[in-house]
Amino acid sequence: MTDTELTVGDVIDLLSVCDRSTPVRQAMNPFFPMEHRLAQVVQAVDETGRPVVYLAEGRDADTQLGNLPPEVAVELAWHFPVQAPPRRPRRIAGGK
Repeated sequence: MTDTELTVGDVIDLLSVCDRSTPVRQAMNPFFPMEHRLAQVVQAVDETGRPVVYLAEGRDADTQLGNLPPEVAVELAWHFPVQAPPRRPRRIAGGK
């Protein structure tokens, strides 16, 4: 297992501070961030024989909810914060 992988204990610790009635969603694809509903937790064994847990999205058509909110993509460091361009003064009719 690499240092970047969360363990079940890590996830439990991170979720333990959250309200238990809050929905859990999965953020996917840093280059085109989308959010998905989680539907299953599956325990299995990887190719090296170690146990692993998979969090899976559902099969329903509404499982993919759409674009990930921009502030979440920024928090995940998938996108840079973007500021609106500065406003230019409005032109007045008549060329002045």
